[in-house]
Amino acid sequence: MLQIKKILVANRGEIALRIMRTAREMGIATVAVFSEADRTSPHVRYADEAVCIGAAPSAESYLNIDKILKICKDLHVDAIHPGYGFLSENAGFARNVRDAGLIFIGPSPESIEVMGSKLAAKHAASQYNIPMVPGTPDAIDDRGEAKRIASNIGYPILIKASAGGGGKGMRVVENEVEFDEQMDRAVSEARAAFGDGSVFIEKYITSPKHIEIQVLGDHHGNIIHLFERECSIQRRHQKVVEEAPSISITPDIRAEMGRCAVDVARSCGYYGAGTVEFIMDEARNFYFLEMNTRLQVEHPVTEMITGVDLVKEMINIAQGQPLAIAQEDLQIRGHAIEIRVYAEDAANHFLPDIGTLHTYVKPDGNGVRVDDGFEQGMEIPIYYDPMIAKLITYGEDRETAIRKMTRAIDEYQISGVQTTLSFCRFVMQHEAFVNGSFDTNFVGRYFQPDVLSTNTSHEEAGLAALISVLLNDASTESKPVQNEEVAVNASKWKARRFAAH
Repeated sequence: MLQIKKILVANRGEIALRIMRTAREMGIATVAVFSEADRTSPHVRYADEAVCIGAAPSAESYLNIDKILKICKDLHVDAIHPGYGFLSENAGFARNVRDAGLIFIGPSPESIEVMGSKLAAKHAASQYNIPMVPGTPDAIDDRGEAKRIASNIGYPILIKASAGGGGKGMRVVENEVEFDEQMDRAVSEARAAFGDGSVFIEKYITSPKHIEIQVLGDHHGNIIHLFERECSIQRRHQKVVEEAPSISITPDIRAEMGRCAVDVARSCGYYGAGTVEFIMDEARNFYFLEMNTRLQVEHPVTEMITGVDLVKEMINIAQGQPLAIAQEDLQIRGHAIEIRVYAEDAANHFLPDIGTLHTYVKPDGNGVRVDDGFEQGMEIPIYYDPMIAKLITYGEDRETAIRKMTRAIDEYQISGVQTTLSFCRFVMQHEAFVNGSFDTNFVGRYFQPDVLSTNTSHEEAGLAALISVLLNDASTESKPVQNEEVAVNASKWKARRFAAH
């Protein structure tokens, strides 16, 4: 049996802190890596050792595999936990870690490769009786054949990138007239985001629920599921509100989804923590979407309703221990909700914001958990995902969890940047969320920016728009706004970046 004595956490912010806290409880030393932008971050101070890994851009710091492995060698590290994002689903990184004689606290490179391709994942899962969304079994580039298949499936259809997620390389096609334009956009986005322009076609489920199942597997062939999470409140195909369990499924569907999730994990010889994602239609038919081969952002809600520390389980699995939990040992206790507190302006199409956290006071009290990586006075850096924190509440039932969340949002004090707190409060109070009738179209169907009060004057709005135009004209290095509808709007994120130059 392996014994891990020191872990390098190849990540930053709240997830780095989350991993380090469990490691400390287990008597395991930790090493933090940090970029120049994160020099004063709490995770740097919390770790037993910390090393600056490079400049602020991710490519020069958190994605520098050679530097990470050198630090491990220099500091006699036993294992690496990748967290989520960055290198967490990079099969090459996992293989390099293994080849360096280190333990990768996650699945095998082979599992990551299989599940990293949506098409390969579907082929693997097809060995078992798992429902799939009607579509093409392989990537398709023949336009004529693609249109014929789309016609047979029936519009609307979805063109999806094979190599990635997060809404990139994903286009809804309402009819054949739109097909060529949307196909070109999907391929272009997929190539830009993932270096792979392969796309496939699926039937578009018009009012879907996004349900995912947490799984754990060990090196001895044992695999269990830890029930579901409801993740249907999204913006730009990315989650903002998650909860466990889902109000939308019955015990029978839960059991069948759990079986399917375990079989998907089994299809690629999975070990570690992972999440199998499903889409569910209005008739409660569910279909396999993909598997995320890492710890999820929303893992705390599963921990709250099961009492299982998922990071601890990951470390024990990496040490070769068999699962200490059997499926029959698990049961759902209570209800948990998580909101992602982003530095984004929800009233301006959720555009990112940066600035200084002039005020940063977290909520507290019974049933309230905050996972964060910031403190009052810190800057929100431009280089990374704009998530400030995850706010989680727990109650004996869903109504109690919602009431606690509303109270906690009201107590959360943040000034200096715009955040998604007011949007999340809107969600908690909306009838569709309360009664469970919401789906992934919630934002488009119910949310209008003018429901959130803003103090922006016409002059300020005009200045912001002017700065946006200047930015787009003056810099070929600036990333274009992906959503054409908001291209004429500017956020403080852009304005401040412009002012800094």
